[in-house]
Amino acid sequence: MLAEPLSPELQKLRRDDDRPVEWAVATRPVDYAAAEAFMEARVAAIAAGEAGEMVWLLEHPPLYTAGVSARDEDLLDAGRFPVHRTGRGGQFTYHGPGQRVAYVMLDLNRRGRDVRAFVRGLEQWLIGGLAQFGVTADVREGRVGVWVERKGAGWSREDKIAAIGVKVRKWVSFHGVSLNVEPDLDHFGGIVPCGIQEHGVTSLVDLGVLAAMDEADAALKTSFHHLFGATVETASPL
Repeated sequence: MLAEPLSPELQKLRRDDDRPVEWAVATRPVDYAAAEAFMEARVAAIAAGEAGEMVWLLEHPPLYTAGVSARDEDLLDAGRFPVHRTGRGGQFTYHGPGQRVAYVMLDLNRRGRDVRAFVRGLEQWLIGGLAQFGVTADVREGRVGVWVERKGAGWSREDKIAAIGVKVRKWVSFHGVSLNVEPDLDHFGGIVPCGIQEHGVTSLVDLGVLAAMDEADAALKTSFHHLFGATVETASPL
């Protein structure tokens, strides 16, 4: 899949110069509020031309986040984990150990200034990463995120394997995506994930793919290079 040429919509997501994106991986869980504060500062610096683009991969302790479209009735167990109200798009989601969160701070001034194309690029980034494990994933009309179809004798269902929730300020993106590698899927039970009740949640391990986090990271990096361009490794800020 990664050898396929990019559509014109996705081609414009590649930076208009050769400057690589900083690629940072946290080695221990990162506090959500601290991560959000860092993103706010970094996005302001990128917009001012004082810092370069960054993709920051990390895990959080167990928590729920509420995007700008979150409905109170979708928080089913408010006392289970901390709840963070945030300015990203979307509704309620869960973050926790075994889930790879990728915060994507890109300068869309240099990448086509098209938010719809950017979100499409994030979807294809995840789909391309999953394809390296033999997982066929796709998007669904009217549903945010990336989905897999599961079938058995006389049954089929669609489960969400990755979530997307972004914000753009002065044409610089932040927040990003989360890929379920091996989280505790029971932890999603305290919310209606992304406001969707009729479908489930899955992970690579739940699908029988025994991938370690660093293997998932490597697949995401390969897919990112194909869509968005080169990266350079840098230290995690936290």
